[in-house]
Formats: sequence, structure tokens, C-alpha cells
Amino acid sequence: MTETAATTASTTTKAARTVFLLAHTGRPAAIRSAERVVQGLLRSGLGVRVLEAEAADLPLPAAVEAVPDGTPDVLDGCELLIVLGGDGTLLRGAEFSRASGVPMLGVNLGRVGFLAEAERDDLDKVVDRVVSRAYEVEERMTLDVVVHSNGDIVHRDWALNEAAVQKVSPERILEVVLEIDGRPVTAFGCDGIVCATPTGSTAYAFSAGGPVVWPEVEALLMVPISAHALFAKPLVTSPTSTLAVEVQPHTPHGVLWCDGRRTVELPSGARVVVRRGAVPVRLARLHHASFTDRLVAKFALPVSGWRGAPH
Repeated sequence: MTETAATTASTTTKAARTVFLLAHTGRPAAIRSAERVVQGLLRSGLGVRVLEAEAADLPLPAAVEAVPDGTPDVLDGCELLIVLGGDGTLLRGAEFSRASGVPMLGVNLGRVGFLAEAERDDLDKVVDRVVSRAYEVEERMTLDVVVHSNGDIVHRDWALNEAAVQKVSPERILEVVLEIDGRPVTAFGCDGIVCATPTGSTAYAFSAGGPVVWPEVEALLMVPISAHALFAKPLVTSPTSTLAVEVQPHTPHGVLWCDGRRTVELPSGARVVVRRGAVPVRLARLHHASFTDRLVAKFALPVSGWRGAPH
């Protein structure tokens, strides 16, 4: 689902437009990139806002607004969130984007960066497109995750890429039962189970042997990790399905990871329920290139010899 930037950006004067910048300040490349982006935005009359904790590490002009982290309205009044960094920083940016509804534009300074729309060599182009509002906004589905224990809800979370139920002890497997739409599917011992979105199909689920799902496909994925079973194939379900992973009572406790960033311990007998998220993450897009081209580029896939369809 896309919409033009003009429908979401501020309709006030250029000087009143504000962009939030989030960067991995532990990387020299991110600091240099942040400085370059900030200077370009300020020269064009846009306001720039950053977190106070990051402002201390960035050589920023006095015109840049610094705000404390953890404030619910930290992105109020911002039309765009620009994130500079690797996959971890981009997922951190997704947390800010989801909470505020502000679209996120990622610039990859890491290795793969499927969530990123641009690379470090594109910084000037990024600034130009932001200034001219030459971008579109795409919504990506998320996951809502609920953990039950002894009949009580003990934790609620969400994920853009995946919710992964994993074992804790390297020497012990995790015994689980998989359920879809209220019906049991199979039970086995494994290292874990990844419940993913199409966006997350190129992340942890991909490493676990799951399929690559194009972002415009609405579906939920359930991918076993090192399962000790004959039937332990990745499953792709309807976006309206409810997925559940039950940790067997006799097995050691496990752990739930959401996007590899937020974690909670799962006691024996815990039940993790995953549904399509009620709130999407909005991504700003600069290019109209197909996901196929993005996939080939990110994974450096060999396509030599391709001649294309006959004319």
C-alpha cells in the first residue's frame, strides 16, 4: 500500500518542515554520514531533530534540535525519520516509526540492509528527494505477539521481521507444539521456531531455511530451526491466521526474541500467540525498482546468461 509523500508531508512553509535523524553513532561512517545529511537538510531550509544521547557524539550545528530519548512525542511534528546504520539500527528506527506513524527512510551503512532504501553513496540524492518530497510511503505488516503462562497473559510485544521462540541451553532441545487457527499441526524438538512477516522472510527466517516472500504478498510464516522431525517444513499461512507455539511442560524453558532486540523468558508450558499486527510500519521509498532486483543486488545473486523474454 503506497501513497505519495505530498499527502503525508506538512503543507506549511519549507522552514516549518522537520526531519528526525537517527544514527549508529558508534560507527565513524555513520557520524560522517549524519553530518553530511544534516548540513544538506539545513541548507535547504528544513529543520533537523536528533536524540540528546546521539547529539553528544555528532558534530552538529546549533540549529539542530536535540530531544531526550524515551519521550512518547519525540517525533511529533516530523514528516520523516531518516535512519543511518545497519540492520540493527534500522530495526531500532522501526520502533520509533511504528510508535509515531512517521515514515522511516533507511540508509544502509551495514552489510545487507533489506529495510534500507539507499546506500551510503546516495546521501546527496537522499537529501534532494526529501527536500523535494519525491518519495512514496509503503506500509509493511507487523506481528502482534502475546505470551500466556498458566492461563494468564504475561507479556505483549510486536515485531516487524519476526518473533522467534528459541531454546536457552545449547545442550537441550526445545520441545514445542505448533498450532494454526486453533488446530494442532505437529510437535517436535528443535532449536526454535521463527514466526515472520514477508518483510522478515529475508532475515532470520531466511537463515533458518524459510522461503523468500515478496513484500506485497500478505502472509504469515512459521519456520522451524534445526527441527528433529521428518515433517518440519516452513509453513506459509493466510495473513488472518493465528499462529501459536506451545512450549511443552516437560521441556526446559525457552526465550522469545522480537526482531532480535526485545526478549522475554518463556517458562515451561508457555504459549506464544502471533497474529498480524494492528499497526504497520511505514517505509519511505525512493525507487520503483522491483523487489526481484533488490533481492539480486542484496544477495549478489548470479544472473549472467539471462536473455529476457523474447520480443
